[in-house]
Amino acid sequence: TTDSGAVLYRYTTAMNYCSSCGARVETKIPEGDTFPRFVCTECHTIHYQNPRIIAGTLPVWQDQVLLCKRAIAPRQGYWTLPAGFLENSETVAAGAARETMEEANAQVSDLSLYTVFSLPHISQVYTFFRANLIGPKYSSGPESLEVALFSEQDIPWDELAFPVITQTLQHYFNDRKTDVFPTHYADLEFKRPVNPSAS
Repeated sequence: TTDSGAVLYRYTTAMNYCSSCGARVETKIPEGDTFPRFVCTECHTIHYQNPRIIAGTLPVWQDQVLLCKRAIAPRQGYWTLPAGFLENSETVAAGAARETMEEANAQVSDLSLYTVFSLPHISQVYTFFRANLIGPKYSSGPESLEVALFSEQDIPWDELAFPVITQTLQHYFNDRKTDVFPTHYADLEFKRPVNPSAS
């Protein structure tokens, strides 16, 4: 908690020094605000920490979808859709296409927002675009051990990296039956143990 008794959010990134002047920061609720923030004790700069956006695609080629086997933690060795953190000055769709190229060396077109997931326990928002794979051309990028096309019956359901991947694929194969692909939204709230020393 802060000196004022306000409860801090557990999943912010720890900060000790001001990135503007180098002085120490304290955690408090600034005047006119309602949330605890890191505030510089000297220059009084308020350092905001906001959720991060992950952009990715569901690349489709004929009746198959493209998956990547992760080469990095977390969930190394598990299958995922190509996705990653959005960069500054980048649209969400452009970020999703870039991540697809970086992780699968694959180009996509006709991106359409398909699934959105809010994960407040890690302060992240996941967005996936249904997209057409431009030709069956793909290969492993630096963050992928393997890249492959899968038909529905061959999806490695028990080896998928994250719930957002499982749910996106489930939505796709269900929607494909009617050839109607609405945008799906879900809040995924998982309880995480609180470190007593952070109190």
